[in-house]
Amino acid sequence: MTTSTPRRTAAAHIRAAAPPSAVTAGLVTVLVGTTSSAAIVLAAARAAGADSAELASWMLALGVGLGATCIGLSLRYRAPVVTAWSTPGAALLATGLAGASMGQAVGAFLLSSVLILVSGVTGWFARAMASIPVSLASALLAGVLLEFGTGLFRTMHGHFGITFPMFAAYLLVRRIRPRYAVLAALLVGIAATTAAGDWGGAAGHIRLTPAVPVFTAPQFDWHTLIGAGLPLYVVTMASQNLPGVAVLRGDGYDVPVSPLIGWTGAAGAVLAPFGAFAINLAAISAAICTGPDAHPDRDRRFLAAVWAGVFYLCVALFGGTIGTLLTAMPQALVLGTAGVGLLGTIGSSLHGALTAEGDREAAVVTFLATASGVTLLGIGSAFWGLLAGVFTMLVARVTGPSRVPRPAG
Repeated sequence: MTTSTPRRTAAAHIRAAAPPSAVTAGLVTVLVGTTSSAAIVLAAARAAGADSAELASWMLALGVGLGATCIGLSLRYRAPVVTAWSTPGAALLATGLAGASMGQAVGAFLLSSVLILVSGVTGWFARAMASIPVSLASALLAGVLLEFGTGLFRTMHGHFGITFPMFAAYLLVRRIRPRYAVLAALLVGIAATTAAGDWGGAAGHIRLTPAVPVFTAPQFDWHTLIGAGLPLYVVTMASQNLPGVAVLRGDGYDVPVSPLIGWTGAAGAVLAPFGAFAINLAAISAAICTGPDAHPDRDRRFLAAVWAGVFYLCVALFGGTIGTLLTAMPQALVLGTAGVGLLGTIGSSLHGALTAEGDREAAVVTFLATASGVTLLGIGSAFWGLLAGVFTMLVARVTGPSRVPRPAG
């Protein structure tokens, strides 16, 4: 009896620290966050002239930065704080770094990260976010996630044998064991993909090779700083950090914004010479950890973000290998996994957006503009959707509630 009690205690601690739903949510978060944009990161690295060793160093630096911030910030604030690299930022760099050297690219990374750090330390970004109503933040989140929700069903055209079994498995297991619903869908999707032979050709040439950091001294060329560094900062703040805060607020996590922004900027500045071009709050992938499928107890969902950090560290360890593996995953499997993982979050976001009747019109405008995917001046639809919603709300408050004219007579 004296030997079984410690064993039961250890098992209880393991179950508490690694609930299956939280571990699965963390894994899906990393899969969705990396597979959806790994090819863009590769394009950005090649635009800067990176060789295979430098590309692996990029993945190492990004993985370490994301793993450390996910684990550290989530444990510190007991909230599911998920970080990511800037996907729109990588797309911008894929063209903005053309003709630049690796040292000049690192100089642009460093400038952007320092500006993000300053934004967190001064607190101006937090003050701006505090003035945004929860209804607009929820509408913004719903608009950002809509593409992944509809993607689940769009991919059934042409990939029905992969995505429909995932959807069916999710629904069935959801009724029996809700914690395992997303995991079941992922496993069914992997099995269906394997049976259909839809893995990319690169999957057959994967070798486990640990990544090695490659240091590049920054060079501050003003053309590259203005053409890539400043736009990278603007795009990261508007298209990543803004919806990232909306994800946390939309799910009821009142986490201080300034330290989150400041620490991501600090991590990016330290790791920039090794290839970390931008570290910021996650939006779409973060919603997987903040939603009900991550854990039934919202106060324990921070464990999902901690496990996401653990998996990001695995990405760091085998940077080049993981990059090849992720690019081999078919889009149908990625969208199917994201779609089922975000169903609950999309529903709660729409509910939060439309609950306040007085803000409903502004919330609908925010949702539609964000979901439109419009890009102006290199800034994504999340920023413009929020701007449109705030403008609608201000006009409504100045002019008073809209009135429907009565028919004559």
